[in-house]
Amino acid sequence: MKTSVKSDIEIAQASTMKPIVEIAAKIGLTEDDLELYGKFKAKLSSEILSKINTHNSGKIILVTSINPTPAGEGKSTVTVGLGDALNRIGKKAMIAMREPSLGPTMGIKGGATGGGYSQVLPMEDINLHFTGDLHAITTANNALAALIDNHIQQGNELKIDQRLIVWKRAVDLNDRALRNVIIGLGGPLQGIPREDGFDITVASEIMAVLCLAKDLKDLKNRLSRMVIAYNERKEPVTVADLGVEGALTLLLKEAVKPNLVQTIEHTPALIHGGPFANIAHGCNSVIATIAASKLADYVVTEAGFGADLGAEKFLHIKSTSAGIKPEAVVIVATIRALKMHGGVAKSELATENIASLTLGFENLQKHIETIRSFGLPVVIAINKFITDTDLEVKTLLDWCKRESVPVSLTEVWEKGGAGGVDLAETLLSVIEKEENKFQPLYDLSDSIEEKVRTIVQQVYGGKDVEFMPKAKKQLIDFESYGWSHLAVCMAKSQYSLSDNPAKLGRPKDFTVTVREFKPSLGAGFIVALTGEVMTMPGLPKTPAALKMDVDEKGNAIGLF
Repeated sequence: MKTSVKSDIEIAQASTMKPIVEIAAKIGLTEDDLELYGKFKAKLSSEILSKINTHNSGKIILVTSINPTPAGEGKSTVTVGLGDALNRIGKKAMIAMREPSLGPTMGIKGGATGGGYSQVLPMEDINLHFTGDLHAITTANNALAALIDNHIQQGNELKIDQRLIVWKRAVDLNDRALRNVIIGLGGPLQGIPREDGFDITVASEIMAVLCLAKDLKDLKNRLSRMVIAYNERKEPVTVADLGVEGALTLLLKEAVKPNLVQTIEHTPALIHGGPFANIAHGCNSVIATIAASKLADYVVTEAGFGADLGAEKFLHIKSTSAGIKPEAVVIVATIRALKMHGGVAKSELATENIASLTLGFENLQKHIETIRSFGLPVVIAINKFITDTDLEVKTLLDWCKRESVPVSLTEVWEKGGAGGVDLAETLLSVIEKEENKFQPLYDLSDSIEEKVRTIVQQVYGGKDVEFMPKAKKQLIDFESYGWSHLAVCMAKSQYSLSDNPAKLGRPKDFTVTVREFKPSLGAGFIVALTGEVMTMPGLPKTPAALKMDVDEKGNAIGLF
């Protein structure tokens, strides 16, 4: 008789959580160190964040993946499972992950807290409003937008050119109808009519700023540097010019504190910040990562999408800015996704196909080469699905052996931490044996054009970069403004190494087209927009929200 498989939310709701004060005690914290949000959630207080800075730092493990496909890789699931597994073998470990955005949660994904028996809890709260961090960022973003329009309405002392306002409004939903809007209609008392638009909250520069800030003072300084518009002389206008960095910091003073929760196996986890990796830099907050490293001997953290996006940005942006480095990198791969990269349709993934699987190895190979080019040890985690055949698993394991790549067959979705013990032991062995020679692929002193070309050629494996006329002019302008020393944040399709999502596997001889740049001075990088990547996604034909509900007791239904 066939046994039905429980959904992630059913597994989560059947799990027993411990009071968050008990979880905090595992990492040496007391109730006085916490700001409680009910019984199972808390923020770390400002006082304890300052106090633990004197502690020695633990080892940071970065989890990334191959280029994702609709088949799914389970990167967050492996991150949680690996943290649980490290604790199972006697190590003091914590997890540091991003907060989910309501946009994809109610759109195509359905949740972002891991899966199966490797989840962070309470998953319903985390996937919905959690402690209000994303709402605070949305409010700060829109307060700034309102203050810009009010400044113009009240006389425009800064001589802002209303045609050159680059600051958009934000909402944490997928809403394509808000990409381009007209505001200020209705006569003189309703404001100055102009074109505007909305970004999804996780694409707001304020999200990136919060995630890269080291403390409240740094947050305020970064907010003050954000470019909001250009004046009539085409000179940049910043938040500091408007004089509202204090108000924005005030709105974010609670959101900047990391959130403490737990896994199903009661591993402490800090969930904080959530920038997209195909638009922004795709990493959880620096404050949370450093705090976890001061409270545990091992920190397992993840970066969004494949190694060409999240991992590259972790290593070039987050690591450089925060002065941290990972001890090793785990690349998550699934046989299902590798077969898709080898040409198999999603509807046929349950059928054994060794030829296509072998072709898909090229995508994995490129990501291994990329991580090694940074001088970092790498381990492959095969996230096992029940449809994987023994021959397919053997084929992938044999390939890794021939390529001299440490590998572990991982079953954390089904078995929790127990299914990741081999991965944890393999990882520790690699950290002990392999030398860490971490080195960024470009210098900040390189020109913006050189940085983009380095990423395209060395990380994506592309042939060259084409800069559209608007981007070429911006390169000249940005150099004149003194912005050439900033890091580069590529906005690119997550599905392909190229900027064409249809080119799966390991495309060759391709050219990446940069259509324009966006300055993010507060975050400390210049965003390069490629392909058709948008900062406000749309909903799919059948949104995940259609399956969501709540019962009479207030329990969530259909949330992944």
